Amino acid sequence: MEIKGSAVVQAQRWSWGKIASGAVCALVVFGWVAVQPAVAGGATEAMKGTIDDVLKIIQDKELKQSPRAEERRQRLEKAVGDRFDYQEMSSRALGAPWKTLADKDRQEFVGLFRTLLTSSYADKIETYSGEGVQYINERTEKDYAEVRTKVLTGKTEIPLDYRLLNKGVEWRVYDVVVDGVSLVNNYRGQFSKILRDSSYADLVEQLRKKSDKIKAP
Repeated sequence: MEIKGSAVVQAQRWSWGKIASGAVCALVVFGWVAVQPAVAGGATEAMKGTIDDVLKIIQDKELKQSPRAEERRQRLEKAVGDRFDYQEMSSRALGAPWKTLADKDRQEFVGLFRTLLTSSYADKIETYSGEGVQYINERTEKDYAEVRTKVLTGKTEIPLDYRLLNKGVEWRVYDVVVDGVSLVNNYRGQFSKILRDSSYADLVEQLRKKSDKIKAP
């Protein structure tokens, strides 16, 4: 059993700004920095492994040099992509229409949604310096797990939970919850509104335009 927890949408609604902004957005994705001792458990250890990989990239002085900026970003995105299951996140964010899509349409949607998620943190993550993350606990139910943490920033503690699915040989993140607000549910609400007011084709067109804008030099 799983752990539960038309109009052109304004640009800010496409970002994760409604959930978290600035540094918090970066923390949501990478869950860092001076990591405190983790609670034992497969899912927690998986998250810690990803965090350690990201920290190595961030702290690599050679990669901080301007000529290697693109390489640095690509390595960061790969480290996160190896842990985050973008297809699972995409299907949950889109909801019922996902089941009606052909494989090529699913691949396109995943690519567009991944670009959207990446844009939420890419610029912030490369300049962020945080104060720490405290691992609280882990709870599992069959193939599902939730790793609860607190982001430490200044005098503020922000609850941050990772929801993971065991895909046979590894734990993959399918949702992140910031202070009780789900990333996937947030986007699902936005997508559902467009689908109600317009169509799936319109939703994809809006995502394409957003993606092109993000990728533009």
